[in-house]
Amino acid sequence: MPPAMTDLLDIWAAHSPLAGHAPDQITVDFLLPTGIYIQLDVPREATIQHIKLLLWKQAQSFPLFPALGEMESHMFECVNQAAVHEELEDETRRLCDVRPFLPVLKLVTRNCGRAERLLDSKIGVLIGKGLHELDAINDQEVKDFRIKMFRLSEERMQRVQMMTCTEWLQACFSPQLEPPAATAVTDGVNDRAADLKVIIHFDQSQDSASLKVPSCYTPAELMEQALRKWVTTHGPEEEAWGGQHVLRVSHCLEFLCGDHPLIQYKYIRSCLQAKEPPHLTLVHTNTVKAMFDKEMTAIGAVVSRRSSNPPLPLPPKRRTCVWDVSSPFKIVLVKGSKVNAEETAKVQVRAGLFHGTELLCKPAVSSESSGQRASSEHTWRDNTLEFDISVCDLPRMTRLCFAIYAVMDKVKKQKSTKNSHINKYQTIRKAGKVHYPIAWVNTMVFDFKGQLKTGDITLHCWSSFPDELEEMLNPIGTIQTNPYTENATALHIHFPEYSSHPIIFPPFDKILEKAAEIVGASDCVSGARGGKKFYIELKEIMERDPLSQLCENEKDLIWTLRHDCWENFPQSLPKLLLSVKWSKHEDMAQLQALLQIWPKLSPRDALELLDFNYPDQYVREYAVRCLRDMSKHAASRVFLLIRTLGDEELSQYLLQLVQVLRYEPYYDCALTHFLLERAQGNRKIGHFLFWHLRSEIHMPAVSVQFALILEAYCRGSIPHIEVLKKQVEALSKLKSVNELIKLGTIKNARSKTKEAMLTKEAMMTCLRQSGYTETLSDLHSPLNPNVQLSGINVERCRYMDSKMKPLWIVYNNKLLSGDTLGIIFKNGDDLRQDMLTLQILRLMDLLWKEANLDLRIVPYGCLATGDRAGLIEVVSSADTIANIQLTSSNVAAAAAFNKDALLNWLKERNSGDALDRAIEEFTLSCAGYCVATYVLGIGDRHSDNIMVRSTGQLFHIDFGHILGNFKSKFGIKRERVPFILTHDFIHVIQQGKTGYTEKFGSFRQYCEEAYLVLRKNGNLFITLFALMLTAGLPELTSVKDIQYLKDSLALGKTDEEALKQFRQKFDEALRESWTTKVNWMAHNVAKDNRS
Repeated sequence: MPPAMTDLLDIWAAHSPLAGHAPDQITVDFLLPTGIYIQLDVPREATIQHIKLLLWKQAQSFPLFPALGEMESHMFECVNQAAVHEELEDETRRLCDVRPFLPVLKLVTRNCGRAERLLDSKIGVLIGKGLHELDAINDQEVKDFRIKMFRLSEERMQRVQMMTCTEWLQACFSPQLEPPAATAVTDGVNDRAADLKVIIHFDQSQDSASLKVPSCYTPAELMEQALRKWVTTHGPEEEAWGGQHVLRVSHCLEFLCGDHPLIQYKYIRSCLQAKEPPHLTLVHTNTVKAMFDKEMTAIGAVVSRRSSNPPLPLPPKRRTCVWDVSSPFKIVLVKGSKVNAEETAKVQVRAGLFHGTELLCKPAVSSESSGQRASSEHTWRDNTLEFDISVCDLPRMTRLCFAIYAVMDKVKKQKSTKNSHINKYQTIRKAGKVHYPIAWVNTMVFDFKGQLKTGDITLHCWSSFPDELEEMLNPIGTIQTNPYTENATALHIHFPEYSSHPIIFPPFDKILEKAAEIVGASDCVSGARGGKKFYIELKEIMERDPLSQLCENEKDLIWTLRHDCWENFPQSLPKLLLSVKWSKHEDMAQLQALLQIWPKLSPRDALELLDFNYPDQYVREYAVRCLRDMSKHAASRVFLLIRTLGDEELSQYLLQLVQVLRYEPYYDCALTHFLLERAQGNRKIGHFLFWHLRSEIHMPAVSVQFALILEAYCRGSIPHIEVLKKQVEALSKLKSVNELIKLGTIKNARSKTKEAMLTKEAMMTCLRQSGYTETLSDLHSPLNPNVQLSGINVERCRYMDSKMKPLWIVYNNKLLSGDTLGIIFKNGDDLRQDMLTLQILRLMDLLWKEANLDLRIVPYGCLATGDRAGLIEVVSSADTIANIQLTSSNVAAAAAFNKDALLNWLKERNSGDALDRAIEEFTLSCAGYCVATYVLGIGDRHSDNIMVRSTGQLFHIDFGHILGNFKSKFGIKRERVPFILTHDFIHVIQQGKTGYTEKFGSFRQYCEEAYLVLRKNGNLFITLFALMLTAGLPELTSVKDIQYLKDSLALGKTDEEALKQFRQKFDEALRESWTTKVNWMAHNVAKDNRS
């Protein structure tokens, strides 16, 4: 494992500029294939290619040089600082970025296929897991998946090679579009399209022009006017034709493709809302063609145009259908090894069969262990566990879940650290004995080909237990075994054989045949309908939220009236699926037949079917088909618009779709194919899919699965590899700077002022070094891949004074001269909870806009990029409430009570109409965040994590506490209000007037409207949080956490009852706002003392 922070003995860290001395040369030991050893001083900033050249010159004076042959037929290998073996096929990398251990480089002879090996090397470095590690996995499922993905990716790249430049541009840099219904803008007098003021810049020229055009104009019509103006000002000799140009959003790589009205482009729309003119740049098609040719060359260097056919299927073997096996299902416990239990404890094994969270039959429990407990090995006398279910009734996605636990007579005081988990996890008391969980592990009953498992298998167990367990079993946990086998408890089991031939689950056509057979024999009972009384009862059940439990009678009613559900409540499919008796293969077959005629759900409703509760393969395939229809359910629209809208909606839920990959038991599944297909068809989706997977590659439960998907993505998006590689290298540099700042501040902890000056100076020196400057320049922003960063504005960079010393990095925008972008790099903080909260805020903003309520939300960019590391977008022209208050008062304690500070701050930055607009922006955004923070239960709201832009928009930052997990001190909750609504906020809303005015009434109305919109979409919010349950977020670990949402949205109540509850909370927030001011005062005083 790599060290948690910079090792003092790490030669690369010690030689860093921040460590105080940075020699240009570093001594490297070279091992040659001829057996010769050479020690050589080489530049630490040199590329591997340059170092090989230096070595070759030196090797000429050593024996056996002629035996080496050609220089190009060799490459270096090394072990890096993370103790991982690396093949350095990519020779453009710098030595200081490779960081070989000791350092030693071994020269080896290259095998054939240089281009393929180089691609493999780049992909391994990029995804954070060498492909040789995947090659070494002795698992047929992994091998089959990689072969299939390799073929599909090659076919995908061949199709890209056939694209025109226009098609490529649309796939890589297509614009974001608004739905046509939401975009109509008129002048309010004659109902004709309102005019737009647009600033046109001319690429590779300092010139710009201001144009006024109707909002219904297309990009082509705007270009024609712009070119006409160019000819007017520059003369006919400079004339250029409209067909030779394209329009680009000036500050980023987003091209206005298609013939949609200008007002339909999201960027144009957002400029109108902010009352700012859009800035567009006229780019010559030669510039775009050069970008296109570069990408096609990258593909051509690796991909051949020959078609690769899938391997021929093997001749079928004789097999037995699982439905023909009526024996009870059983397994044999062979032994348990490395069981972490006290010597006096007896050990038992509990095993359960699950379909999702449904227990298919009563769990089987072993006898108490006997044998060599001193050596941590346990065996069981009655070692066969038989289950009360026939093999024929096992669903295809059955999970076999095990729990190993110690059985003790009474609780003893622990004298050693062994078995230290005893008090941490839940225990079960039975018949005067106490059961302590030791380890758990899950496995599938059928393999990836649908064959019932047989023979011996060793399961390496996990020792960390979740909060909620089903009789100590953890069905929602991974089916991957613990990769750290050296210390893990191992359970050795045996799957018996029930037939002389392999037993397989029947194919889909056989399932439908079975359903038809049942219907034919049952005299149409399956088509039963209910009367009016049952309809009302069914309607009440179907309208419940996803967290509501169904009793057995309700499940029976739903199953009996399943055709009523199909006709009248198609959106109730999740509840029908929970009512199926999956332990009866006849019921399962009838469900599959009904699913074939079930109407398509909307993508938002279909998301719920990807939850862990719905493991059936065909149900999940149906859900993915509904998601595919994100790009089709507006079938009457133009193709590009359809696809883009679909991609926008997909981006909104991508975070959850990546997380539910954890629920997929097999690598080759419909969801994986769907995500890869859409990511490889849209560069922006591909970018975020890459980072969502890459940021969790270190997690052992998903490491192989995510690495396989990342490899498949890279092979099908070859031009994107270099773009992403540049980002990974830049983040690695920022991490080095951050760790060395932490090291410097620890060393100089005695003198704070001196330490700050020295460390900041060292940081700036480091950022100016050529190795850092080159790596950190000319890259696409990980926060927004359409933004190109040219280089760092070093003078404006700094590190922040919080515990993890985040870096505040200021970049220059490559595409718009004079434009800068701030990025905060965090190393040591898990940003995934912030990322989730901001995603939900973005969704709220979208839902409010769909209801014609724009509350000016600022869901700034936030991206987790690795293990407790990531980036946050700096919102420009904004300051914290604390800073605004402190600058208006000389006394920190009094600052929080100065109600004029905020209004005066806005007045200093706005005047006349601009001030009225700023106050309106403040009012709208304050309403949005009041409702959002209340619904999401966002805690720790002090004056340093609420900010205001100079344009008036209020927004919240830092979402470390959500779902009602409020901070407390000495057992007393520090936050006593449902949301933050202080009198200085109301002072701004009312423009400084006293008494509750009409402005305040409007603000209250905005809050109530916003709350009701969110209530209508309550099920969607519950689904999105439920899909994140296995992500490992600190405050989202069980269904109980999501219960907070159900309560805050008052689901299950009428709108009138819910509104009454919200009004009470609103009044409470207003009444108790003095407690907020007291908290803020304490925060300001503490902050003042620290500084």
